[in-house]
Amino acid sequence: MVIDTDKTYEAIITTNKGEMRLRLFDDEAPITVNNFVFLANQGFYDGTSFHRVLEDFMAQGGDPSGTGSGGPGYEFEDEFDDNLTFDRRGLLAMANAGPGTNGSQFFITFVETPWLNGLHTIFGELIEGDDVLSAITLRDPGSDTPADTIERIEIVEQ
Repeated sequence: MVIDTDKTYEAIITTNKGEMRLRLFDDEAPITVNNFVFLANQGFYDGTSFHRVLEDFMAQGGDPSGTGSGGPGYEFEDEFDDNLTFDRRGLLAMANAGPGTNGSQFFITFVETPWLNGLHTIFGELIEGDDVLSAITLRDPGSDTPADTIERIEIVEQ
């Protein structure tokens, strides 16, 4: 593990639209947070994009190919906590293609999305930068609309 379970973690996602700060849920989803922190600290997310951004749903990023099919070359299991549900805007969760297919892709919700409960691991929440989340350009991966850039993700350990 690269994280210290006695500490807390936040992520600062710097985009071409500004910064978002997210609190990471390392107690509820330690494997997922560990993976995200590991990839961020390695610079994996630097220069990637929000390749899939759907109105009244979410902004998805973390794919180095920008197509929605890329990842880190490995997968890991889901982590679900009964106290974490898709009940609000600003939740950070893993994107996947089914059970046990988590890799590097993540999304941040724009609205409550209860149909995702038990399907995607929630591992953080937006605490600053809601205006930046609102400013992310809507786009489908197959469109010609330019994607907003994730310039880097910085992890803050406390």
